[in-house]
Amino acid sequence: MNAVAPPPAFASFIPESAPFSAEQRAWLNGFFAGVLSPDPASAAPPLGMAGGAAPDGDDDEAPWHDQTLALHERMKLAEGRPMRRRMMAAMAQQDCGQCGYNCQDYSSAIAEQAEERLNLCVPGGKETARMLKALVEEMGGGATDPEESKIKAEAKQLEKARKADARLGRSREAPAEAVFLSRRRLNSEGSEKATYHVEFDLSTAELDYEVGDSFGIFPVNDVRLVDRVIAAIHAPADFPVAGKTLREVLTTDVCLGLAPDVLFELISYMTGGERRAKAKALAKGLDPDGDAAMLDVLATIEKFPGLRPDPEAFVEALEPLQPRLYSISSSHKAQPGLLSLTVDHVRYAIGERERLGVASTFLGGAVQPGEKIKVYVQRAHDFALPADGDTPIIMVGPGTGVAPFRAFLHERVATQAKGPAWLFFGHQRRGADFFYEEELSHFQADGSLAKLSLAWSRDAGPKVYVQDRMREEGAELWSWLARGAHFYVCGDAKRMAADVEKTLIAICAGHGGMNEAAAQSFVKDLRVKGRYQTDVY
Repeated sequence: MNAVAPPPAFASFIPESAPFSAEQRAWLNGFFAGVLSPDPASAAPPLGMAGGAAPDGDDDEAPWHDQTLALHERMKLAEGRPMRRRMMAAMAQQDCGQCGYNCQDYSSAIAEQAEERLNLCVPGGKETARMLKALVEEMGGGATDPEESKIKAEAKQLEKARKADARLGRSREAPAEAVFLSRRRLNSEGSEKATYHVEFDLSTAELDYEVGDSFGIFPVNDVRLVDRVIAAIHAPADFPVAGKTLREVLTTDVCLGLAPDVLFELISYMTGGERRAKAKALAKGLDPDGDAAMLDVLATIEKFPGLRPDPEAFVEALEPLQPRLYSISSSHKAQPGLLSLTVDHVRYAIGERERLGVASTFLGGAVQPGEKIKVYVQRAHDFALPADGDTPIIMVGPGTGVAPFRAFLHERVATQAKGPAWLFFGHQRRGADFFYEEELSHFQADGSLAKLSLAWSRDAGPKVYVQDRMREEGAELWSWLARGAHFYVCGDAKRMAADVEKTLIAICAGHGGMNEAAAQSFVKDLRVKGRYQTDVY
């Protein structure tokens, strides 16, 4: 932990001579600071009191809207609810916008038969798509004629695109072109990771953005993987498919990740005996050989060797290649026309084969400086700096989760915000994985970053994570919250963010004089009032 600035000076409404304990005085100061603040979102609620009725879609109305819950747990919570609510429970609950909706709107569009594509939830993957398919079948399905379904889907997409922001780059339906400028690796020698700071020129695209927004990238598949798939199906690379060559379609148009159920169905028609039984079982979501989670398109073809599917039928069995969203790590106000991302190159081994993330491989090496790529800005859902620059902020962003907080700090400098900022950052090794160390030191030196708490999980000694640092500094963290600070988390939803929230509740209970139920209510109320915001994935 580094603390190079003196404790921030907060407004004090309760004099030291008043007959209250230090904790009571801190809480009362926070309460009156919130009530009298010109920014209503910064008001700290009375302990244990809710902030009014929750809107539709909040936990009171959608208890499944929690990224940490498994699908079967979410569906259990939605039992007996209307179909659109059960469909919402099937989503990944991240409101990430990659599908072009939020979770609630996507589910409503499917339930109302305004959207027929069931595979748009990228973080939910096959699990969500299968559940949505079952729910659509339960409510009677849609049009049964494939050509009619295709025509309806195209018409609805055209109508959706027409209603979307007419400016290019404001939605996935109407992407703009940005120029890829550069990449530089953020890890030093000895790191087990490959993380890149990548930059784009938006000037020709006439795009702007706000800190907290995400950037949509339309990647292409790794050409080495494409060539292996073509060889596995024994097809010529220049076979014509929909006005392109097979190689072009497999590179730019379809997903080569986890094999879709339709591909297993296609294989079941092309083979017999035990292999047919296995393909049919996989198409139903079963796992006859215990390897279903590892079967991407190439692994699936290799599992059923010797097949020679018609290239057009093969392509039809695959799903469209979806855009990927990344948290923006720059400020348009600080550097107009420039946008940056912080990207982990996803790499992992299954057996003797290395698997690569589609978009991270594209950004980490395939795209070259000067090339134009299709992009769009995804506006944030409830993830933004306080309107009042004097409001203190606490940011928890280990690994690439630091991305939006780098943007926040640059923005606060550009707008001359006076409120103190506190960043919790962590990774594996300080010597190899301290992203933006020089910049953060500069922010500390000029006072725009009042406090920096660091956690390293692979250095000598016990593993330390950001939630451990939070516990160690719980008293001070509580004093910031009691005085109206906004709390932000960015990063992994199922592990880190869940642990951070549990730690936050424990800190509120231990240092705020509350029991656990009151602490949970307090943290929930922070969310309702916009003082606890997350960007998780």
